[in-house]
Amino acid sequence: MSAANTKAEKKNEGGMKEMVVVIVQALLIALIFRSMLFQPFNIPSGSMMPSLLIGDYVFVSKFSYGYSNYSLPFAPDLFEGRVFDSPPERGDIAVFRVPTDGNKDYIKRVIGLPGDRIQMKDAVLYINDVAVPKEFLDDVEMTRPDGRKFSSRRYVETLPNGVTHFTLDSPLSSNGENTAVFTVPEGHYFMMGDNRDGSSDSRFGLGAVSKDLFVGKAQIIFFSIEPPSRARHIWRWPSDVRFDRLMNSL
Repeated sequence: MSAANTKAEKKNEGGMKEMVVVIVQALLIALIFRSMLFQPFNIPSGSMMPSLLIGDYVFVSKFSYGYSNYSLPFAPDLFEGRVFDSPPERGDIAVFRVPTDGNKDYIKRVIGLPGDRIQMKDAVLYINDVAVPKEFLDDVEMTRPDGRKFSSRRYVETLPNGVTHFTLDSPLSSNGENTAVFTVPEGHYFMMGDNRDGSSDSRFGLGAVSKDLFVGKAQIIFFSIEPPSRARHIWRWPSDVRFDRLMNSL
């Protein structure tokens, strides 16, 4: 084998090693970004309509509430509680692990804080025995996951800390409109979807959610596309992307 061939082989080997190092570094950076800073989530259901629509893609900040085992990939059992703990605030839109299924994420709004008494009476939310102000805005037409349209009423609700947000409430459904009083345990939060007739949340089997199950706070809609199109369907972007929702803060 000539010296020239040997030199070329060594150069190729060096180039391959450098490429592997670059790929590994890129994967580590992506893993750190996803685990410690921001994680993307897509919205598969209508439980948070009209605030979040099916086909929205959001960035969730992992640092807003500190870090738990569920902040990390595969939720390793490394420690108890949260590191750099910062409590969720009423009105936050938060992602958390389902208490009965540690592999499933839900996204809902923080309604009740530890020690609060929560109740629904005739479709009106009560927090600590005080009715939360709710103002009718208009009738709207929304889209279900299967593409079917449905009509609902849109309201604006003002929580005790001044956070305002939209809710949906259908006059044709009474799902969850009347409940018993629920006292939120210490270290837990009462979570509800803004689509009050179409959300499986703390009013039902979900119950209160431990702060250790929180993954992060939804911050911004970075992409949105009309179903059944998906983000990977690039050829459908011109017609189906909801450009008016891009980069909307939450």
